[in-house]
Amino acid sequence: MKVGIVSYGTYIPIYRIKVEEIARVWGESAEAIKSGLGIYQKSVPDVDEDTATISVEAAREAVYRANIDPKDIGAIYVGSESHPYAVKPTATIVGEALGVGNDFFSADLEFACKAGTAGMQMCIGFVKSGMIRYGLAIGADTSQSKPGDALEYSAAAGGAAFVIGKDPIAVIEETYSFTSDTPDFWRRELQPYPSHGGRFTGLPAYFRHVTSAARGLMEKTGLNAQDFDYAVFHQPNAKFPVRVAKMLGFTNEQIKPGLLVPYIGNTYSGSSILGLAAILDVAKPGDRILLVSFGSGAGSDAFSIIVTDTIENFERNPSVWDKIEKGVFIDYGMYLKHRGKIRM
Repeated sequence: MKVGIVSYGTYIPIYRIKVEEIARVWGESAEAIKSGLGIYQKSVPDVDEDTATISVEAAREAVYRANIDPKDIGAIYVGSESHPYAVKPTATIVGEALGVGNDFFSADLEFACKAGTAGMQMCIGFVKSGMIRYGLAIGADTSQSKPGDALEYSAAAGGAAFVIGKDPIAVIEETYSFTSDTPDFWRRELQPYPSHGGRFTGLPAYFRHVTSAARGLMEKTGLNAQDFDYAVFHQPNAKFPVRVAKMLGFTNEQIKPGLLVPYIGNTYSGSSILGLAAILDVAKPGDRILLVSFGSGAGSDAFSIIVTDTIENFERNPSVWDKIEKGVFIDYGMYLKHRGKIRM
């Protein structure tokens, strides 16, 4: 049974703020920030945009492109660490907006930046079991950052939605997860901004989990880096995915089409799967893609994905890069207003 990605949709807020503008306010060197993080600008949600609206927009595009009846969707999972409600699911809002009906499995997921890929794995299991025809997995965030914190240069907004089912445009041939209790990044209940462990977020967290998941998948499938045409890794900044690709034997050419973070920042739960969507925008039948997400706390999900002939007849416009290029830049004052950081 070939189960995989039947369709996908994405949403990136149109507003952007440049690293230079943030650095100007805090008296820091923009060149040092850009050199250190490899980020030049990031996306900013509008005052009326949140994880729910981003999820709905990405899901609508995915359903439209698939040309399926929304009532055939049997499960909806929304992964995020910035759900608009502490008690009230985002997934039900998405289902209502799509017109799915009332007969579907749903839940909000949270595992830092890998909650979206966790939803994909759950949908794969449901479809393979025959319990549902299609599942909808979404990863979306309007990520938080304390004013003046290093995270302010990267914490962004965006999301992607994937319809999982049979007769896919891309078969998910295998998936593998690696998880441990590694507290590198956290936000306690009722706290507006997260805390992070500085350099601790690198080697014991990101690099250990991403490489372990990728190598576990390749051992399970008998594949190596040369067997993949493309690869996309979670993108907290531009340096980490480039470094981890090199550690695993991948080239810059394999990761370049999906490396979005320099231009939209870290979209958290949307990060790796927005990169996957950008790769699917240009992929050809027979291409094999490695996807590895990462979520602080910590864990990684790895996928081996093979593009099928069906993608030739799939509507892929507008592309992710088309949406990135349509940014409108704002100043720091407007940024504070958009992010709700001005307290009355």
